[in-house]
Amino acid sequence: MKKGINVWSFGEGATIAECMAIAKDAGFEGIELSLDETGPLSLASGNREIEDVRKQAEDAGIALTSLASGLYWSYSMTSAKRETREKAKDIAKRQLEAAAILGVDTILVIPGAVGVDFIPGSEVVPYDRAYEYALEAVTELAGSAEAAGVSIGIENVWNKFLLSPLEMRQFIDSAGSAHVGAYFDVGNVVYAGYPEHWIRILGPRIKKVHFKDYRRESGGLSGFVDLLAGDVNYPEVVRALEEIGYDGYVIGEMIPPYTHHAKQIIYNTSASMSAILGRS
Repeated sequence: MKKGINVWSFGEGATIAECMAIAKDAGFEGIELSLDETGPLSLASGNREIEDVRKQAEDAGIALTSLASGLYWSYSMTSAKRETREKAKDIAKRQLEAAAILGVDTILVIPGAVGVDFIPGSEVVPYDRAYEYALEAVTELAGSAEAAGVSIGIENVWNKFLLSPLEMRQFIDSAGSAHVGAYFDVGNVVYAGYPEHWIRILGPRIKKVHFKDYRRESGGLSGFVDLLAGDVNYPEVVRALEEIGYDGYVIGEMIPPYTHHAKQIIYNTSASMSAILGRS
């Protein structure tokens, strides 16, 4: 397995080039970028601008692992509003196009939500309707993914949806495409389950992996802590990943970044990931 770091782990205001340079210096082999609403890599970016980002990575000597996006928290595939659902699908299609230009094989997609506690006023959608809307959207997007040669990675997040590995497996299989799989986030399931169980149940459906850690006794978003400071059984997680034959990137996603000396979290995370993967 190879080490990557998500761009959201860096301090506010850091440029893509700065993030790449710090990640490379810290010992990461790859970096996961994000498609935003505005900015240097965004919905407004033209193909040439996206190609320039790919060249920046080549010049920095660091791989691009995958392409995330936080836009699905604002534009949900499960919204009761049709125009919002269509916007979410349009974002995914552009994300797939951008990923193909960047040369990455997977995009991170949040398939909607039943409800989101940490977003005040978030829309609440009946569970059965959310499932129907999400599956309809992902099944439709599978064709675009196949055309782009890029996989859709459905991430397990705190969205009150796809709450068990059995349900996640069923959802992915129902989409009926080898280009739809799981973007498995280790830390996101710890409050209610065991990541090693998810890994073994999802098996080869896992396209990419986020490394985070979580301390159950803290509860809420404050439970997310530095790698190896929480309750994730990382030796067992690594064993499970090895059992299913996963040999791709494991990508640190450290949210929120440090308030002071922000880049230190990148170096700390790299060292912890080396320990987890048996490199130290």
